[in-house]
Amino acid sequence: MKKRSKILASLVLAGTMVLSLAGCGDSGSANGGTQSGKNSDAKYQVGICQLVQHEALDAATKGFEDALKDKLGDEVSFDEQNAAGDASTCSTICTTFVTNDYDLILGNATAALQAASAATDSIPILGTSITDYATALDMSDWSGTTGKNISGTTDLAPLDEQAKCIKELFPDAKNIGIIYCSSEPNSIYQSTTITKYLEDEGYTVKEYTFSDSNDVAAVTQSACDASDAIYIPTDNTAASCTEAINNVASQAKKPIFAGEEGIAKGCGVATLSISYYDLGYTTGEMAYDILVNGTDIKTMEVKSAPKFTKEYLPDRAKELGITVPDGYEEISAE
Repeated sequence: MKKRSKILASLVLAGTMVLSLAGCGDSGSANGGTQSGKNSDAKYQVGICQLVQHEALDAATKGFEDALKDKLGDEVSFDEQNAAGDASTCSTICTTFVTNDYDLILGNATAALQAASAATDSIPILGTSITDYATALDMSDWSGTTGKNISGTTDLAPLDEQAKCIKELFPDAKNIGIIYCSSEPNSIYQSTTITKYLEDEGYTVKEYTFSDSNDVAAVTQSACDASDAIYIPTDNTAASCTEAINNVASQAKKPIFAGEEGIAKGCGVATLSISYYDLGYTTGEMAYDILVNGTDIKTMEVKSAPKFTKEYLPDRAKELGITVPDGYEEISAE
């Protein structure tokens, strides 16, 4: 079913995409790297558009693929493409998926989901690593389902609990700086929401935003100069630039609380995080229900992560003189 024109289109796409995330080290392959054993003869063809390569999104993609392979084996094939942080490349990828008439599309991160949504209103689309679907899809009346060909999983940790973690870790701090990319709507949502909780905890809060990876170091320096501690939400550009952030923050001796584990490992001291692999696996199980069981995606509720874990990096905590209370699990820096 629907197989013959797919290989040529995929090759054309792979040849046209460009890898670029300036100054941030590892950003992955614009043509999708592994390609996950693409097999045009498989019964189910699934296109995966991942916004950028970093630990969290990579884990979500792997979990998604593993879930479907566990259930379908060789009956499923993946066309995995990485947009190298570029929203327009996400659009190109998703348009090709639609041209190839794939059976399902995964949008890994907000820009990828938005591109898939713009590309088709008929092929089932699942999102993962999405903070807030209402924000991502510009929906004012959110009920837990989209009512269209879109569902998926959210990586949003409870922001009120993250604010409490910041208070117990940095009780003497007065000024909290929030760093994020201004072009990522879900980061804006997280910053706005957690600001209220942090102010309730008695902090003065200020946002410091960068427009792309080229501004990360300068913005981080400004935040460190004016803040006692830093908060970084689940921001994809920041996640790809943790080395640049850490270089500045470590020299300034300013602690960072991160919205997810990958950012924490790269530049943070602690996090309240989820397992992105588990999140992706849950999304893969949803895909199986759609492809095999015929579940109507329009009525599928967006699912949350199964659990959240307090984590900290002992070496950074020691360097910064931070006493970590009981209840935090140790993790190691990248």
